[in-house]
Amino acid sequence: MKRVVIIGSGNVATSLAHGLAAHCQVAQIYSRTLAHAQTLASAIGCPHAIDDLQDLLADADAYIIAVKDDAIADIITSTADNGALWIHTSGSKPIDLFAGRREHYGVLWPMQSFSREIVAPLDDVHFFAEASDESTLADLMALGHLMSHHVIEADSVKRRQLHVASVFSCNFANHMWTLASEVLHDADLPFEAMLPLIRTTVDKLDRLSPFQSQTGPAVRHDHQVIDSHLAMLDGDKRELYRMLSDSIMNRNPLDDAQ
Repeated sequence: MKRVVIIGSGNVATSLAHGLAAHCQVAQIYSRTLAHAQTLASAIGCPHAIDDLQDLLADADAYIIAVKDDAIADIITSTADNGALWIHTSGSKPIDLFAGRREHYGVLWPMQSFSREIVAPLDDVHFFAEASDESTLADLMALGHLMSHHVIEADSVKRRQLHVASVFSCNFANHMWTLASEVLHDADLPFEAMLPLIRTTVDKLDRLSPFQSQTGPAVRHDHQVIDSHLAMLDGDKRELYRMLSDSIMNRNPLDDAQ
């Protein structure tokens, strides 16, 4: 994998471009918005930025489609097979999007929350790979290992399960922090006060399972505290607090509560 083309310039594409640039030649960046392609290309020293798929280089070793899920199929149907390795990076879209349109293809999904503004190292990010055949899988795994120590084979079914789990672990957790920040804002308190608590909660997972590290009034079945909190809330915060408390209590029957 000496020459790679990256199709996309968003959050995932940006991190992959930076991760690959140190190990192989990122020969071209495509984006529907030329300025975005040029910005990313300039940041990694890529010589070519384009906004027309018809201008894709024909002689790259791999083409990585890192765009929004609903745009992947359009990219595939708008480009021709050139015998190279074609890859999409979605956790929820199946590998079959390539079927009948490419000879060598696969999925390489980095299970991470990416932001274009913050390019973090990929060494410890878990990449999940699936390919059209064993030889292509070997190439795909090798490409993944250029960026990360953790590249694991996982088919589309397993990847969908991982994607659901990642939404609970990341997206929903982040939304809880958003709600917490609103509660604190209403009391004229800084969200920064929560950061040591959040970091400790996450750090405990190196030693304990999520179930073992659960604390709070719900795991203790402390209805007095729960009711007092509910009285302070309204709207979706009240309903979410009640629903999550019930879920915790259901998994921690009173006889087992600490």
